[in-house]
Amino acid sequence: MTVPFDQLDGVIWFDGKLVPGPEARIHVLTHGLHYASCVFEGERAYGGVIFKSTEHSERLRNSANILDFEIPYRAAEIDAAKRLVLNAAGAEAKGRGQASMVVTATLVRSGRGTKVSSFRV
Repeated sequence: MTVPFDQLDGVIWFDGKLVPGPEARIHVLTHGLHYASCVFEGERAYGGVIFKSTEHSERLRNSANILDFEIPYRAAEIDAAKRLVLNAAGAEAKGRGQASMVVTATLVRSGRGTKVSSFRV
């Protein structure tokens, strides 16, 4: 039986905290969904360690900066969040694994740039 992605087991680091995957929600009218205003990184874990984790986190922040997104987390905080997700995944993540980071944004009506509306690992 096929399970829809939004019902898969596991946890997601969502706006600064771990939440069960099915409980991680964004609004249907988010700008990132309608206009693809988002940045992302796909990563692989080997032996429970994400390959070049910090380089991925820094590249994510740089990509966001190019689109005038302000990610409210430093690269070290993003790396720590990824470790939390791997640890929460338990024994399955100790071997090989795959992670993705997605940052979506909402336009700020004041005209002062773009505000990050959600951050997920």
